[in-house]
Amino acid sequence: MMTFTHQDYQMMSRAIKLAQGGIYTTAPNPNVGCVITRDGQIVGEGFHYRAGEPHAEVHALRMAGELAEGATAYVTLEPCSHYGRTPPCAEGLIKAKVAKVICAMQDPNPQVSGRGIAMLRDAGIEVQVGLLEADAHALNPAFIKRMQTGMPFVQLKMAASLDGQTALANGQSQWITSLAARQDVQVLRAQAGAILSTSQTVIEDNASLNVRWNDLPSSVQSRYPANSVRQPIRVILDRQNQLSPDLKLFQTEGERLIVGLNGEVECRLDADHRIDLRTTLERLANQHNINHLWVEAGATLASSLFKHQLVDEIVLYLAPKLMGSDGRGLFGALGLHDMSKVIDLDITELKQVGRDIRILAKPIYKE
Repeated sequence: MMTFTHQDYQMMSRAIKLAQGGIYTTAPNPNVGCVITRDGQIVGEGFHYRAGEPHAEVHALRMAGELAEGATAYVTLEPCSHYGRTPPCAEGLIKAKVAKVICAMQDPNPQVSGRGIAMLRDAGIEVQVGLLEADAHALNPAFIKRMQTGMPFVQLKMAASLDGQTALANGQSQWITSLAARQDVQVLRAQAGAILSTSQTVIEDNASLNVRWNDLPSSVQSRYPANSVRQPIRVILDRQNQLSPDLKLFQTEGERLIVGLNGEVECRLDADHRIDLRTTLERLANQHNINHLWVEAGATLASSLFKHQLVDEIVLYLAPKLMGSDGRGLFGALGLHDMSKVIDLDITELKQVGRDIRILAKPIYKE
């Protein structure tokens, strides 16, 4: 059984904190941090900032220079072993002659998992794995899911009054939640690789579905220049070709993917002649490298995602308002006729945001 020292925990904690610096920029790559120590002192550190740019280990090795020889490297994810847009980090650590590498977790991609570790060990470098593994996993749940299943991590965002209504009977819904909640949404949007919605939602709200830098908190603005925060890809389900070029969606910056019979992503229809959601999500993950899919839409899409067990997490904002049962409900019909079939939720966070309550919950699907 591997044993780790107090300093090991401190250094890996530092590496994990560094990795968080890439949460708005690295997709589709994972968030990774690296710390290099020698004689108990940090001589190099860094994190992966953007796909195609140097990985965390490269930044740390450059900072360490010659002091990397004989040093210990702490990395939140197994160093890569293949040539991509950048050389393999395992090779860089070998050339730098580090003595030891401690990884928080193996690469989740089953086709490459363990190869970087094997390269290091074959070069005579001591390797330990598993330090603060749960914390490292929490850095990249979406990347890990795509690597292991070929599907994106799906977050469904919903907003409602306290009695579960998303709009009045006449369709009015702006604004149910407070400014603070809407700014919170911007922060979470910015962490996603793509935003999924429907043509109906885009047309009704004339929604741009982009990240508005001015609405991000000052803590984010001070660290990331306006043009550096990633704009998620806007993915719109438009089976009936209803979108028109005069919509805000087409007037604001950011990539778009239209899913339809004649869209950039060709859709497959299910038995009900609706867009096959599972196939669509698989294509987004495997053809467009989307790890994290943030969903903003109405009850129809929400219920369809639940029926196909595609939602990984719900982000629900509840406003201290009452709108009455004649409004529009939060979720559409799920066709349930037995209490044993209801979808249970594991509430993982309950937080007040402005005047509203934000609930994070994970569905517990029954086989």
